[in-house]
This record gives sequence, structure tokens and C-alpha cells, in this order.
Amino acid sequence: MVFGVTGNITKPQIWEPLRQLIKRFTTDGIDFVVSTSVANGLEFPIAPERVVDSDRFARKSDIVLSFGGDGTLLNTVHELGSQTKPILGVNVGRLGFLANTEVQTMDRAIDDVLAGRHEIDTRTMLRVSEMQGDDLYETYALNEIVIARAGVAGLITIEVDYNDEFLNAYWADGLVVSTPTGSTAYSLSAGGPILTPGCGAFVVTPLAAHSLGERPIVLPDDGVLRIRIGNVPTNCVYAVDGRSRFIEDPDTYLEIGRASREVNLVRLPGQTFGETLRRKLKWGSDKERS
Repeated sequence: MVFGVTGNITKPQIWEPLRQLIKRFTTDGIDFVVSTSVANGLEFPIAPERVVDSDRFARKSDIVLSFGGDGTLLNTVHELGSQTKPILGVNVGRLGFLANTEVQTMDRAIDDVLAGRHEIDTRTMLRVSEMQGDDLYETYALNEIVIARAGVAGLITIEVDYNDEFLNAYWADGLVVSTPTGSTAYSLSAGGPILTPGCGAFVVTPLAAHSLGERPIVLPDDGVLRIRIGNVPTNCVYAVDGRSRFIEDPDTYLEIGRASREVNLVRLPGQTFGETLRRKLKWGSDKERS
């Protein structure tokens, strides 16, 4: 088994855990490779054959260790592209729903993986197609797509069809379309529901809608959303897992549906969705179970 090591090099707190990890790998004879960006930030040299660029990183890795937080893990997903190598997110940030392994338990996590005590948690993605005339741009989202006005206050009209049936014209600051994985991210902070992974749905959540009657809605993910901004203002964007693209042409529309591509996350013993919610959201922390 080859561990691929990557992470958010802008976080100073990753370097000491990485030093300890690579020291263990070297001492115990565990096979590993390190992304170029991480290798360049280490204070000690790495054997050249263990340093790989982004094009070879996924191919050389059996399991990817992503050091940072949820944003780092999302970046890792996009850097791996169509490669579905399992990812173990090591949290050195704050909340960490996706990067669910705390850095303090990293050694135990490695032991569990080497002993085969881990499971693979498969998460669905959304395919996002940006259509403008005959031009097509396609990308994928593990968490969410956010349509919003960038940098300027004001409401926008977002027209939404589902399976070729008109759903609503939202007058709001924006709109979030999230997967079950992303339901605990931006959508949750905007009042959306929490979905369990694998439930086969996505959530459409308006951001600060002008009408109180416009509420989040859960839809089966075997359908297709078609979204168009009715009054395209200057600097209107849509962001796919935090990666933004401008919408300037009023004829531009988005089609969003379940992707054939999936993401594999490493789940360690004791890590369940309920356990994560209780630990991260402090559910029941002030109560004793009867």
C-alpha cells in the first residue's frame, strides 16, 4: 500500500504532523509519496523518487492523506480529477466534517488503515454544465454549487426548472444546490436540512430570499435542474466547491444533475455519520442518555 501525502501548505500547523508522519513512514518502511508542494515546504529533504507532481500523484497513491480541513479535502478531490483513490482527511482546522480524522489521532488512523480496519464511504457528486449557445463548460461538485452576486449588494432573480418543469423564480441574494455531503456546509448555515450520505437527493436552498415562503426543498438526484439568472448583474458568479466562474451573458444557464463520478472517503472504526454530527455540532453534549 502506498500512501499519498498532500495538504494545505498555507496552514503552518500541518508541518509538524507531516514531519512526524514521514519520520514514521521512513522508520517503519511504509511506502509513500509526497506531492511536490508539500515536499517543497518540508525542512528536510525527501528522496526524489518519493516526490511526485500533480499528474502522477493519484496514479502513484493507493490512499491519499489530505492535511488541512474540509476546504483542503475538496481541493484534493478536484486535483485527483477522475481518479477515485480513497481520501483520508486529516483535520488541522476548525470544524472538519469531511476531514474527519483529528491530527492527534493520526498514528492510530494509519494503524487502522494498514490493518484493514477501515471502510470506504462512497459519496455522490453533482455534474455542472454551463451552457452558452453551442459552448459547453463542465465540472463537478462534491459539496455544492452556489449562485450569487459577487462583491455588490442586491437581489438577483434565479429561475429554476426541475425535469423541464418550472419550479420557482427565486428573488434572493443567491442559491445553493448541495449534495448530501454538502448539506452540512453552506446550505446548513442558510437554513437547509441535513441529509444523510447516500440518500439519493440534493437540496436547493435560497440565500436570504425576499419572500419568507421560499424555503429549502429536497429533490431526487435522478432529475436535472436547469438554472438561469433572470437579471444578470455585473459580477454575478457561480462557485463549484468554492471555485468561482463569472456569469456575464444573460443567455447562460446551468444544468445540474447527479454525476457518474463519485468520491471515496476513508471511514475509520467508530466514525459514523451520527457520531460526526454529535461530535461536530455538539448534539446532546449537555444531556445524559437514559
